Formats: sequence, C-alpha cells, structure tokens
Amino acid sequence: MANEDHDALRSQLEFHGVSRRDFLKFCGSVAAILGMSESMIPQIAAAVEKGARLKPTLWLHGGICTGCTVAIAQVDTPDIATIVLDILSLKNMTINMASGDDLERIVADTLEDAENDIGFILIYEGSIMRGQGGNALREFGEPQIDRLKKKAEAAEAIVAVGSCAVDGGFVAAKPNPADAIGMKQFLDEAGIDTPLINLPTCPVNPEWIVATVINVLILGRLPEMDSFNRPSLIFGHPIHDLCPRRGHFENAQFVYEFGSKEEELGYCLYPVGCKGPQTFTNCPIVRWNRRASWCVESGAPCIGCGITSPKAGGNWVDVNAPFLKRHRDLKIGDMRIQPSTAGVIVGAAAAAALVAHGLGMKAAGRMDGEGAPYEEMKECDRKKGGGK
Repeated sequence: MANEDHDALRSQLEFHGVSRRDFLKFCGSVAAILGMSESMIPQIAAAVEKGARLKPTLWLHGGICTGCTVAIAQVDTPDIATIVLDILSLKNMTINMASGDDLERIVADTLEDAENDIGFILIYEGSIMRGQGGNALREFGEPQIDRLKKKAEAAEAIVAVGSCAVDGGFVAAKPNPADAIGMKQFLDEAGIDTPLINLPTCPVNPEWIVATVINVLILGRLPEMDSFNRPSLIFGHPIHDLCPRRGHFENAQFVYEFGSKEEELGYCLYPVGCKGPQTFTNCPIVRWNRRASWCVESGAPCIGCGITSPKAGGNWVDVNAPFLKRHRDLKIGDMRIQPSTAGVIVGAAAAAALVAHGLGMKAAGRMDGEGAPYEEMKECDRKKGGGK
C-alpha cells in the first residue's frame, strides 16, 4: 500500500511537471517553517507520500469569501503545496466533487471514523456567524453553529485558517450584523477544549497549512505557539525586519502619495499606512502564488492581516482600519475620525474662539482707540501722597 501511495503522489507531481528535486526542495521549506533540521526532510517526504493513509483532514467553511480556498486551489496551475494538500486526504467542502447528500455523507463518515479512534483534523475557514439565533448561516437545514460544535468536539485538533476564522475578520467588522466571531471565542464560549492552531492573514498561505498539518501528523503534537495560538516560527518576526524596502526606511525614502515618483522608485510605504512594523509573519520569505510575490513587493502597503485581536469581539479589521493611512481612527461615540482631522477641528475651534473673544472685546469698547483706558491712580497710592 505504501508503494501505491508513493506512486499516487509521484504521478500527480509528474502530471503537473514537478520534479522529485522540486518536491524535496519543498519538503525542505516545510522543515524550515517547522524549525526542523535538513535531516528531517526524508521523514517529511515519507510522511507526505503516505498522506493517503494518514488521518483525514476535514475542511469546513463558515462566513467566507472562499479566498483561502482559492489560495490553496489554484486549479489551473497547482503548486506543490496544493498537490500535497490534495494527497493529505483533504476533504474541502467547496472544491469537493460531491455535493448535497453525498457531501453530507462524507462528513458523517469522517465523524464516524473519529468515533473509531481514527480521528481527523478540522480545518475551518471563515467566521462563525451567531446572528439571528444561529440562522445567519444554515447548513443542511440546521444552524451551522450547532453542527460545528459536534465537529469541533470530535476533532483531534482545529486549524483556523484565514483571519475570518481567527477573529471574525471582515465579516465581524463593525457593525457586524451577523454577530460573527472567530474560532477561539467560539470554543471558549462553548466550553470546548480541542487544541486550536490559528493561521491568520487574508488569505492564508497554503504552505503554512501543509507545514502545520505535517507537524501534527509527524510529531503527533501541536507546534510551539504564541499567546494568540499562532505557530511561533511563522508569526515570530515582524515583517518590517524582513521587508525588501527596509533600506529605504532607514534612508528616510518614503512614499507619501500613490502615483508619485517615490512610489515608482519603490520607496518605503510606511507613511501611506504600511503596518509592517507591528505585524509579525514571515510573508516576505514564504510569499504567495507559488512564491511569486506578496503584498508589499507588489506595491501595496501591509494592512496587518496577520494581527489578531486579543479582545473577544474584536478583529484585525477594526484594529487596523483605515488601511491606507498612518493613524487609526479616533472613536467619539459612534463617530470615527482621523487624528489629523481632529487636529484641524480643534485648531479651527481655537481660532473661532479667538475671533469671538476679539469681537467681544470690540463690542465692550475695550479695543477702541488705544484700547482699554488705564487707571489714573490707585487709591492706596493716592493716600501716600503720590500722583496729583
């Protein structure tokens, strides 16, 4: 059976023009993401080749745009990560050939396998929508939130992929009519203690998913994580330190306006809202689209989608917006304004107050002629014999 698994992977790699050398190179990058030495590459390759015999991975969706699924699918020209994810018994509810009752049967079979101690890893994409009594998102005639509880309890581990799954993302941004939340808050409120791994960003990087799943399958444990349940090796360094525009930052060469000569020269995007200094991911190294590029390299400032909100009900969109400005909005009641706008308003109010004061002085006659009349002599000085 092992040879059949090996042949299945090799035939898929050959079909897509991927050489054995490229595959081992990919396994090396997975080892680097996991913090393993190069000596582990053969073991990673062997684990991937046996992927069809490993525990199934069930990929479910909540409130989504399917951006993360698109990131891993790349149907026309799949990269190695996509092929590997397909080999790893990945049951993605969006790109699965089955639909309707057949799809429901796949989910039921996976849960049955879990009861037989085979187990499964749950990958969840999208926000969890609690609105309208859980009816904001229904699945097979039931509130999706109720069905998710059963799967989350049965899974050996949960991988929340994409920012929507981590803290609600765009779906949970104010005013959040769907009452959307992320997986961590959902598990806490439901009292479910299934281990959780958060992989934020919008969309998620497929190589991170492969590395995380292999980490769980090979080592049989979760990767080392930070206080936000993110793998430390992936989310342990600020983008700013790895950014190819860092030299321009050090030389004070900035882009202050899109479409300018400075933008054409590839200067630092910090003044136009880049959140690279406060965002911790290895985006500049791993990149997207078969390692072709990433946001800053393609000319857009980092909008901080690798940031997670530590507060229940918060999310990275509300924390980082507006994306293309340096300062966050100030909240005054229900109104949001930029600090620079608030400065103009305060300055205008102060100027108006000075004008009003001047008009008042004029109306009181204290600004006629040479101004207010001087007192000729104080009474105490007069008694001392001074003055007239």
